[in-house]
Amino acid sequence: MEENGAQLMPIDRRPAALGELRVLPDEVIAAIIGSLPPRDVARLSCVSSVMYIFCNEEPLWMSLCLDSTNGLLQYKGSWKRTLLHQECIMNGEKEPHEKPLHFDGFSSLFLYRRLYRCYTRLDGFAEDGGNVERKKDLSLEEFHHEYDGKKPVLLTGLADTWPAKMAWTTEQLLLKYGDTAFKISQRSPHKIKMKFKDYVSYMKHQHDEDPLYIFDDKFGEVAPGLLKDYDVPHLFREDFFDVLERGQRPPFRWFIIGPERSGASWHVDPALTSAWNTLLCGRKRWALYPPGRVPLGVTVHVNEEDGDVNVETPTSLQWWLDYYPLLPDEDKPIEFTQLPGETIFVPSGWWHCVLNLETTIAVTQNFVNSKNFEFVCLDMAPGYRHKGVSRAGLLALDDQNVSDVDENVCSSETDLSSAELTKKGKRPRICKSGDDPNHHNAVNGAAICCNLSSSEFPYEINFLSTFLEEDRDHYNSIWSSGNCIGQREIREWLWKLWVGKPGIRDLIWKGACIALNAGKWLEGISKICEFHNLPSPTDDEKLPVGTGSNPVYLIAESVIKMYVERGLESSLYGLGTELEFYNLLQKVKSPLKDHVPEVLASGLIYLENGSYKVAPWDGKGLPEVIANCSFITEKYVNYSYPFGIWGKKLFEYRKAGMSAHELINSAGSTKIWPYIITKRCKGNIFAELREAFSSEEALNLASFLGDQLHNLHVLPIPSFDASMLSNNMESPNSINATEIIPHNSSLATKWEIFASTLASRKKDAASRLMKWGSPIPCGLIEKVNEYLPDDSGELIHLYEGKNCSWIHSDIMDDNIFIEPLNDSAADNCHTTSNGVAKSWQPFYILDFSDLTVDVFKGDVRLLKQFLASYKLPFLGKVSEEKLTVKDIKYKRLSYHAMCYCILHEENVLGAIFGMWEDLRSAKSWDEVEERVWGHLNDYNDAR
Repeated sequence: MEENGAQLMPIDRRPAALGELRVLPDEVIAAIIGSLPPRDVARLSCVSSVMYIFCNEEPLWMSLCLDSTNGLLQYKGSWKRTLLHQECIMNGEKEPHEKPLHFDGFSSLFLYRRLYRCYTRLDGFAEDGGNVERKKDLSLEEFHHEYDGKKPVLLTGLADTWPAKMAWTTEQLLLKYGDTAFKISQRSPHKIKMKFKDYVSYMKHQHDEDPLYIFDDKFGEVAPGLLKDYDVPHLFREDFFDVLERGQRPPFRWFIIGPERSGASWHVDPALTSAWNTLLCGRKRWALYPPGRVPLGVTVHVNEEDGDVNVETPTSLQWWLDYYPLLPDEDKPIEFTQLPGETIFVPSGWWHCVLNLETTIAVTQNFVNSKNFEFVCLDMAPGYRHKGVSRAGLLALDDQNVSDVDENVCSSETDLSSAELTKKGKRPRICKSGDDPNHHNAVNGAAICCNLSSSEFPYEINFLSTFLEEDRDHYNSIWSSGNCIGQREIREWLWKLWVGKPGIRDLIWKGACIALNAGKWLEGISKICEFHNLPSPTDDEKLPVGTGSNPVYLIAESVIKMYVERGLESSLYGLGTELEFYNLLQKVKSPLKDHVPEVLASGLIYLENGSYKVAPWDGKGLPEVIANCSFITEKYVNYSYPFGIWGKKLFEYRKAGMSAHELINSAGSTKIWPYIITKRCKGNIFAELREAFSSEEALNLASFLGDQLHNLHVLPIPSFDASMLSNNMESPNSINATEIIPHNSSLATKWEIFASTLASRKKDAASRLMKWGSPIPCGLIEKVNEYLPDDSGELIHLYEGKNCSWIHSDIMDDNIFIEPLNDSAADNCHTTSNGVAKSWQPFYILDFSDLTVDVFKGDVRLLKQFLASYKLPFLGKVSEEKLTVKDIKYKRLSYHAMCYCILHEENVLGAIFGMWEDLRSAKSWDEVEERVWGHLNDYNDAR
C-alpha cells in the first residue's frame, strides 16, 4: 500500500506479476494455464502473486483433474486434493492444511464471474408457468396431429403409475445402488464413472460452476432394476430402432441425476431424433428454440470434409445468467419450469437447454418414428450443407447459396416469399474454409439476436433435401465420428426395416434414397439385370443387403455386387484381382473352387449422357470405357490381367498413406462402376447363425476355415515381372523409396513391394490411430512407433525362402456361408460325438476382392482348431545361431500378427479393443500382443 495524503492506495500487482503477459485478457491467461500439466501449474503458482491466484482457482483444477481421469473417480472435497490423490502425489502423508494466501491490488471480472457462478443459488428461481403448451390425458391421435414433429408440449399424468415416482429419490437409490458405478457427463475427452455413493457425497460438498452430471446410457445394463421402475409412455412407443439388437442400436435412453447449477447446455438431439424427458425429483428450467434458430452465444461448426457437427456453447448456468438477460422479449425462447411427474416432448431439430434448479432425477429416451424418420436419414446422408441448414437454418448459407434458395423453396412447396428468405441483415458472417483453420463452416448465434421468426425457416424434408449433394456416395464418403450409428450399421438398419416393416416401405424407401442415394444404385442394378437377361428387382430386392463396403443386391438366384469402395481405380483392382483369382482356381483345379460362388458374369456399368450403359469385362485387357481415365498408362497394355494381383500390390504401395477422400479424388471418375454377378448361395451367413451354433459345430467351422485357407495359401500366384517394380514404384506422398528400403537390402525384389507399403503406413501410424480414436487407448498410440520395427524389411526377412501367397484379409462372419445339412449327408459323415446329426455345415467363403479372423471372437480353442487344420509354416526356417536379439523378437508370430494389425489400412485395432475391453488399460503393446496373439507362438507347423 502507498500513502497518498491521508488515503491508502493499493498497489496494482498486474504489471509486475504478469510481465509481458499483462496485455492478455484474463480468459486467455486462464486458457493457457489450463493447457499445462498439473505439475507445471503447481510450479507456475510460485512465480508471482497473480499467477498464484490464477493457478489455485478451483475450476482450473476441476478441468485438470477430469482431463487426467479415465475410469472411476472419487471426489476428495476439492479438485486440487482429488488430483493429488489420483496422481498419488500425497504418498500416504497427512494432507497439508495451509491457509490459502490472499493478495490485494488485483481484480479480475472474469475470475469474479466464474466464482459467482460457482456459489450462486437457484432456489429462488421463479416457478412461473412459462409459455409452453401443457396437456393432460393427451390421446395418441391428438399427439400425432398437433405436436409430433411440430412443437413441444409439457404432459402431466404419464408417470402416475410408475414405481419410479416413489422409488427414485436420492436416499432410496443410495440404499439400493450405492456401489453401482454410473457414467458421468462432463466436458472431458475420457469416459468417467462414479459410484453412486461417491456421487451423492460429491453433490453435497461441491461448489462447481458446471457440476458433474450422471448421464448414463448403460444404466439398464449396470442397474437393470431401474428399467422395471418406468414404462415408455404410450405416446412414444413407435421406435424404428427397435428392429436392431440391443448391442447394435445407438444410445437411446439415459438415467439422469444432477445437483443445483448442473444441466445440459444448448444442443439439438443426435441424428435429429425426437425425445421425451420425465422428471421424478426436483425442478428443471427449460428453454427451447425451433429448428434453425441458433441461440444467442452459441456457435455451430460443420466440418466440410465429413459433416461432423460441433456446437460451441456456454454452460446452461452461464447462458441463463449472462445471455438470457440480453434478449428482447420477442427473441426469448419457449421456457418453463418442469416439476416432478411432468414429461416434456422435444420434437426433431429443436434446440434446447436445461438447468437444474435443485437436485433432480429424471429419465429420457430418444426415438425414431414415422414423423422424424426422414430427418434422421437426412442427418445420416453424406455431405455437410444439409446438416448446417437443419440446425442453423438459413444462417448456414453463404451469399452464393442464398441466391439459390428461391428455387429450392418453390420445389419444397412452402409458402415463403423471396423477401423473407433473403434478409441478409439477419444472417451472420459465415467462417469460410480459408478463414477457419479447422475448415469448418461456422454459424454464430451471437451475431444475431435470434430474431428470425419460426415461419421464416421451413423445417420440411423436401426443402432440406435440396441441400444434399446430388452425386453423394454413402459408401465412399468420410463418416462423421459424431454420427450416432456407423456407416455400415445404417445400411443394416434400413434393410431390417425394409424386411420387418413392409407396411411402411414407401416411407423407408424415401429415407433410403435420402441417406444412401438408393434410387441411383437401383437404377444401375436394373440396367445390369436387363443387359444379362436377369429378372428385374422385385419390391423385396430394392435395397442393398449386408454391411459390406460395396452395394450388394440379391436378385432371384443371383448376387450382384457393384465395386465402389475408394473410387474407380481401387474398384478396378478389386474386381480384376478377384477375376484373376477365380480363373486360376479353375485352371489348377484347386479344391477351394468348390467352396467359392460360381461367377456368372462381370463388367462395367457407366453413365453416359444421363443414361446407364453396360460393358462386359472378364478382367483381361483394357475396356474402352476406362481407356481415357487419368490413371491409365501404357503399362496396362502389357499384362493379361492389367488390374490383377501384382498391379494391385503396386497400387496399394503407391496409395499407402492416402486418406480415403484422397483416394477417391485421385481416381477422377465417379461415373463408372465395376460389377460381378455370382450364383446365389443356399443357406445363411454365419453372422445370422452364430448364437445357434453348438460347440462342436463351431469347431467344425474352425477346421473348415483351416482347410480352405491352406488350399488358398498353396495356390500358385501369377509370375512376378520385376519390370513392373521399376516402372511403377512411384513414392507415395513424396517419400523416397530408398529411404524406406535401402539399396543394399537383401530382400527379394517381389518382397520390396510389401516392405515399402508397410514402411509407408508406419510413417503415419500414430496419426491414423489417433484419428480412429476410441476404443484405441491414447497411451498406446503414443508408444506405437517404439513398438513397430525401425526397418519394415525386418518383418519380411524371416519369410526368406517362402513364396508369396494369396491372402483373404476379410474373413468375417458375414463372408462365410453355412448350409443346412440334408439327412443323407448327416447320416454319412456329419454326426456329433453322441450320434446326433449336426444341423449346419460351413460351405462357402465369399468376397475375394480383398485378398485373426473376426469369426473366432477371441476364442483360443477355435484358433487352435483352425491351426491344426491349416498345417502350413508361417515363417521361413532361420538358424538359431544367426538370430540377433531383435531377430528373436521378430521371430515371434505374435509380434508379426500385432504389427500387421497396427499397420492394417482398416481399423482392426478398434475391433480388438472393442472385444477385449480390459486391454484398454494395457500399459504396453507387448501386453496386447501376448493377450490377443500369444497362442500363435505355440504353433507347431509343417516345417
